[in-house]
Amino acid sequence: MSPPTGKTKSESGLARLIGSGTSGLLELFLFHPVDTVAKRLMTNTNKVFVPGAPLSQAMVNLNQAIFQKKAAASITRKYTSLFPGLGYATAYKVLQRIYKYGGQPYVKDYINTQHRSVFYNTFGEKTGKTMIHATAGSLIGVGEIALLPFDVLKIKRQTAPETLAGRNAFRIFYEEGFGLYRGALWTAARNAPGSFALFGGSAFTKEYIFGLKDYNKATFFQNFCASICGATASITVAQPLDIVKTRIQKRPFDAPESGMRILTDMIKREGPSSFVKGLTPKLIVVGPKLVFSFTVAQQLIPFLDSFFIAKGITSPTPISS
Repeated sequence: MSPPTGKTKSESGLARLIGSGTSGLLELFLFHPVDTVAKRLMTNTNKVFVPGAPLSQAMVNLNQAIFQKKAAASITRKYTSLFPGLGYATAYKVLQRIYKYGGQPYVKDYINTQHRSVFYNTFGEKTGKTMIHATAGSLIGVGEIALLPFDVLKIKRQTAPETLAGRNAFRIFYEEGFGLYRGALWTAARNAPGSFALFGGSAFTKEYIFGLKDYNKATFFQNFCASICGATASITVAQPLDIVKTRIQKRPFDAPESGMRILTDMIKREGPSSFVKGLTPKLIVVGPKLVFSFTVAQQLIPFLDSFFIAKGITSPTPISS
C-alpha cells in the first residue's frame, strides 16, 4: 500500500524540550521514593517469603529489604531514607525524559521522511504507522546508554550508598571513568525492547482502539489509556534484563561482576522465577510513574506547541506524512 501524501505539522523543538523536561521533573518529585523501593527489591538476593515461615517473618524480611539500615527507625526516618541520590536522580531523570520523550519524535520524523514507504509496504498503513513509532522508540532507547553514569550513581545511592561514601560527583567521575558505563550492553539490550513496547503500545492503542489519525489530537483520557498500555508492555518485556542491569550497577566499583556471571548465578541460586522478581510490585509502584510522565509529555508537548505558535514564539514546522 502506498503511503498517503500531504503535510502534517511537527512539534517545535522548544515544545518538545519543555514538555518532556517538565514531565521528568514532576515524575521525579512525585515518584522517587517509589523508584527506590523498586530498586531495593530488585537487588535483594534474599527470599522475602520463605516457605513454611510465618507471615510476620516475611514482613520483617520485606521491611529489611526496603529500608535496610533504617529498618528499625521511626516512620519519618524510614520515609526520608527513600530519597537517597536525589541530585543524581534529578540529572538522570530530567535528561532521560528530555532525550527519550523529546528525542523520539525526531527519529520518528526522520523515518517518516526517509523510510516510510518501507514500513507501509511491509506492514500496511495502520500497522506501519505504529511500527514507525515503535522503531523510533527502540532506536532512541539504545542511545539512552549515554546517560548511564547518572543512572549508575543514582542506583548506588539507592541500594549501596557505602560505595560512594566520602566522594563527591566530580571525584567519582574522575576516578571511575568508563567504569560508570559498566553494564552498558545489558542496558541497551533492556532499553531496545522496552522502548519499542512503550511507544509501540501507545501508538497501537491510539491507532486501533481509539482510531486516531493524528496522535497529537488525543484527549487526556486517550493519552492516559495509551500510556497504560505502553508502560505495562514496556515494564513486562524489559524486566528480566532490567534485573541483571540493576545488579551489575549495584556492585562496588572495586568488585565488578559480569552480566553473564550474574545471569548464571540467578538461574543456579534463585531459579527462573528470579527473572520476574519484583515484576508485580514494579507494575504497581513503578508503572504509575511511567504512565504519569508519558501521559504528561504526550499531553503537554502538543499543547505547548500550539501555545507557542499562537504567541508567535515559534512557527509551524511541516513534515511529510
